[in-house]
Amino acid sequence: MSVRRGVVVLLILVTLSACGGGHGGGTPGAAPVTSPSLSTGVTAEPASAAPTTVPSAAPSNTPSSAAANRQSQAKAFVERQPGTIGLVVRDRTTGTVWRAGKTQATTWTASTIKLAIATDLLERHRQGRITLDRTDRTNLDKALINSDNDAATALWNRYDGPGMLDRFRSRFGMGGLAVVQGYDVFWRHLRCGAEDLEHLMSYVLEKLHAEDRAYLVTTLRKVAGNQRWGVWAAGPALKPGNKDGWAEKPVGGRTVWVTHTVGFAGDNERYVVAALYEQPAGGSLANGAHAVSDAIATYFGAKVPAPVTLP
Repeated sequence: MSVRRGVVVLLILVTLSACGGGHGGGTPGAAPVTSPSLSTGVTAEPASAAPTTVPSAAPSNTPSSAAANRQSQAKAFVERQPGTIGLVVRDRTTGTVWRAGKTQATTWTASTIKLAIATDLLERHRQGRITLDRTDRTNLDKALINSDNDAATALWNRYDGPGMLDRFRSRFGMGGLAVVQGYDVFWRHLRCGAEDLEHLMSYVLEKLHAEDRAYLVTTLRKVAGNQRWGVWAAGPALKPGNKDGWAEKPVGGRTVWVTHTVGFAGDNERYVVAALYEQPAGGSLANGAHAVSDAIATYFGAKVPAPVTLP
């Protein structure tokens, strides 16, 4: 080999060495890349590979076969009941709303409207528009825990009850709320549907100030024995709370029983539940309370006939 040819070969070898061998794009002077040894059992990924992300499991809107079967049984049970009954269950986690019966049909609210009164007063107090004193707070407890009518009337009269109705409709979503035809504007003379009560309970759980929401949730979980039916029948494992309503009311020239319930069940109050039941003539408090309780117990897979404590 000539001297000139030897110099050319030497220059080529030096140039190839500076390109980083099999690690294209390396920076001169950078530390060498060391692959894991085979004994570690780890396979190195290419430097350009994006990290693998495993998406978290999202709640499914499709019920399991067991849940679907319970829902089918609950729906069939509701449709067998005489009179007019509507049951709504809203899953706040998935957004799914399940309905059975006539959920938009309206009838006398009975004492379920006391929950709307309490919600309105707590919100107005929070806004500084009214000031609830110790007597008012005691009346709130009585109206919710014992379903005390005198306590509800005292709050209604003191804080402009008729003026609450527009807020019930516009803020709480109770679009079907109305005064029973032929009656004056009073809390005992109102009518609504199951969906109106579901909207009210959803407002409490999702839009009310956290401290006021906590008060209502805690209070509805400790209702007296005369309200341990309806949503209560979901069973103690689901930590239910409810406001029930029951009364004999005139409908179509006859006196009939209405037995209603609104509340929540499940961890973090996952399920909003509302049921209204207007029985035909000849019904009873016991028949109505057991009917709405058994429908709800069936939906949640609790004991049927549901153990209830009647007023």
